[in-house]
Amino acid sequence: MNRELLMLVDAISREKSVDREVVFGAVEAALASASKKLHGGEVDMRVSVDRETGDYETFRRWHVVPNEAGLQLPDSEILHFEALEQIADIEVDDYIEEPVESVSIGRIGAQAAKQVILQKIRDAEREQLLNDFLSRGEKIFVGTVKRLDKGDIIVESGRVEGRLRRSEMIPKENLRSGDRVRAFIAEVDPTLRGPQILLSRSAPGFMIELFAQKCPRSNKACSRSRAAPGTRAAAPRLPCSRMTNASTRSAHASACVARV
Repeated sequence: MNRELLMLVDAISREKSVDREVVFGAVEAALASASKKLHGGEVDMRVSVDRETGDYETFRRWHVVPNEAGLQLPDSEILHFEALEQIADIEVDDYIEEPVESVSIGRIGAQAAKQVILQKIRDAEREQLLNDFLSRGEKIFVGTVKRLDKGDIIVESGRVEGRLRRSEMIPKENLRSGDRVRAFIAEVDPTLRGPQILLSRSAPGFMIELFAQKCPRSNKACSRSRAAPGTRAAAPRLPCSRMTNASTRSAHASACVARV
């Protein structure tokens, strides 16, 4: 029984108030990362920890790829025909695994291991927050200016952050810390280290979404809005299509024009 590892998992679980399973997953990722550094190259490692005893096994694995695709990562891939020589019924996208010597917690240091594990937990929490936010299907990001970062604006909405680049702002606008701001969700890039939601206040899609939210549902004339032009504007407005009744046009003018 590996009491050292179990104690480490329990301590982090209590300290960070996260489920033990999340911590175990982070431990496996940390040990796999340490094993990968030990072997060098682009090897793919997997670690499996027994939740009851704390004992763990380490495997080097190869991803089975189609013969015609060739090997893009020779250290972690194997062609299908070669894999069939080892396992008769293996298929493309399966894995071949080989047990290797495990790296002990002691070799990488308990404190270093804890830091790696905590980072893995933060990454998992961050990913979950992003997925929860995106699952709402919102196209407009509403938040508060948190700080400036190399000329860009970091906007915070709850526990999720978005990046509004200077090039995506309305010309001459000056946003300050604490300002409430709306922006169009232009792109989501999970590979970014900082805020992964990229925002825009000058994209045509921003004007279209604002107009859709501002225009009352009961006003059918507003729903016949023209497509927003592709050019950027200093203070974009969205015009309504021409209304046949002058009094109706006057009564609903404010509802039909969405000003940023």
